[in-house]
Amino acid sequence: MMLAQAIAFIYTPGMSIARKAVADADADVFAALAHPIRRELLDQLAGGGRSVKALAAPFETTRQAVSQHLRILLAAGLVVERKRGRERIYELQAQPLAEVEQWLTKYRRFWRGRLAALGGYLQEQHGE
Repeated sequence: MMLAQAIAFIYTPGMSIARKAVADADADVFAALAHPIRRELLDQLAGGGRSVKALAAPFETTRQAVSQHLRILLAAGLVVERKRGRERIYELQAQPLAEVEQWLTKYRRFWRGRLAALGGYLQEQHGE
């Protein structure tokens, strides 16, 4: 969350904070995933496309704030937007999450090894 806050407070004269956050998130899927609301939006979209109104309903925030989060997810390539009449429908675009999965794989291996070593040690200690 600190990364998301850091991005939100970077300011360049003539550029709004929201546009700066979108520009930064475009280069980094991890920054786009840093905020809990954006992660929850992705969880909702995993169930299918939804309008901003439907996406905003569970949150105690404005639709405008949810729209800003969606713009960051759009810039990162995590969602796509299409128009249906006057509504904008957002859908999950999971391909960029492959980068996150690759990064996490290293740490899964690390923790499996550590936990296996701990299990062996505890068995050894308990067996004595």
